[in-house]
Order: sequence, then C-alpha cells, then structure tokens
Amino acid sequence: MMKYLMSTIGKKQMVGVAGIGLSLFVLVHMAGNLLIFLGPEAFNKYAYALTSNPLIYVAEAGLITIFLIHLVVAMGLVIYNKAAKTQKYAVAATKTKASFASKTLHYQGIIILAFLIWHLISFKYGPHYEVTYDGVQMRDIFTLVVEYFGNPLNVAAYIFVLLLLGMHLSHGLASSFQTVGFSGEKSDPIIQKIGKAYAFIVTAGFVSQPIYVYFVH
Repeated sequence: MMKYLMSTIGKKQMVGVAGIGLSLFVLVHMAGNLLIFLGPEAFNKYAYALTSNPLIYVAEAGLITIFLIHLVVAMGLVIYNKAAKTQKYAVAATKTKASFASKTLHYQGIIILAFLIWHLISFKYGPHYEVTYDGVQMRDIFTLVVEYFGNPLNVAAYIFVLLLLGMHLSHGLASSFQTVGFSGEKSDPIIQKIGKAYAFIVTAGFVSQPIYVYFVH
C-alpha cells in the first residue's frame, strides 16, 4: 500500500481524491453562505449552529488534512516533473494542447492558499460582534460581513480570487475524476462539461454574496 501511495500514479490519485473532497466542501460552503440573502438572523443562526457543534473541530482537522494532501502532494509532483528531464520533455511535447487553466494549476493553488489565510484572518479571527436571538447570544457574523464588503477593494479582491477558484475547479474537478479512473472517449467530454457547470455554479454563488452586500447593505 505504501509503495503504491509513493508512486507517481498513487500520488496523482491522492491529489485527485483530495480535490474531489475539497470541491464538495466549497459547494456546501457556498450554499450555506447563500443564507445571507435571507437576512442577519438566518445567517447568524446558521453560523452559530456550525461553530457551536463540537464536531466542528473534527471537521476542520479533516478539511485541513485533505487540503494539505492536495497541495503538498501536488506541489511535490510539479517539482518531481521539473527535476526529471525525460518527464519534462515528454510533458513539454503535449503542452501545445494544454489550456491556460491546466498549465497554471499550481500557481492557482498558491494564490488560493494565500486567499484562505487572508479569509481566516478576516472572518474567523476578525472583529467580534455579538447578537441575541431567542435568548441565545451568538457571534454577529452578518455585521462583520457587511462591514468587510463595504470596502470596494475587498469586494474586488474577493471576486478576483473566486473567479480564479472557478477556473481551478473547472479544470481540476474534471482532471480529478479522470485521474481516479473515470476516463474514456465517451465520458471525457461529459466530465469536462460537468466540471465547467460545477465551477460556474460555485463561482456564481460565491460572487453574488459580496456584490449583494456591497450594493444592498
């Protein structure tokens, strides 16, 4: 088992499986955040339900592990391919057909990582406001979001990275499914379309939130 995981194919499949897991997470996260359209109470209660659940720590640890596997193993493969001259030339021969998204996946990943750190600093560890609903005191995330996206620079930066995430998902999700074995002449075009549709839904859902907050609140 360890020999397989350390092989190039094993590492690629690890990256693929982790990528699929992360793709599902961003969809769920996006869908939950859409509650902001229902107002502060619905949004704050949703955030409170998540953060007050003891299992949140298990979920966060699992998510961090999956993310690190996806990032570290993927970067390791990039370094390995650049170091191996024969592999480097073989890849170069096929790069003429590669899209811009596929050729810049690792750069996209680095930018997304920086964005995640910024995102955590801004929201999870950002200013703490409180509100009470039905006698329960909880963090007022809605006010923090409105305050944050009241700055047009934050809105612009957020949308830029989310568009980058969309490009990453568009190619990365399809590539992940193909890496784990869902590949063939008939299935590849379908997988590509699903990847693009998935990326569009996730990106549109995320981007709609800062735009809504900035212009409505």
